[in-house]
Amino acid sequence: MSIEPLTLLAVAAGGGLGGMARLALGDAVARRLGAGLPWGTLAVNLSGALAMGGLVGVLGPTNSGAAWSLLAIGLLGGYTTVSSFSLQTLTLAQQGRRGAAVANVLVTLVAGLAALLAGAWLSGGLS
Repeated sequence: MSIEPLTLLAVAAGGGLGGMARLALGDAVARRLGAGLPWGTLAVNLSGALAMGGLVGVLGPTNSGAAWSLLAIGLLGGYTTVSSFSLQTLTLAQQGRRGAAVANVLVTLVAGLAALLAGAWLSGGLS
């Protein structure tokens, strides 16, 4: 399987933009709400799930075109942040804040799925 050069460029460009957007939003939310809980990462992941739902509604869930490569794989792949979520959950647990760690997992998963469904519904992808 070979990947087209244009697809690689689209994913790289989207990933770079997504990473910068993640940093900007995560930092802004953390400054506003504090760093006691990973609010910035939660905001990024939920808004990313909402946007992915919107893309699924507009482009379809199995799209493999240039727009999907740029937006879903690149931009939203660089924007959302499972590794940060996992690390912050571990940190909460290691600090003895097990309830907060469990809440972080549950809220991220449940609200993330709800955001994805909302994005698909808002874009007309769910009937």
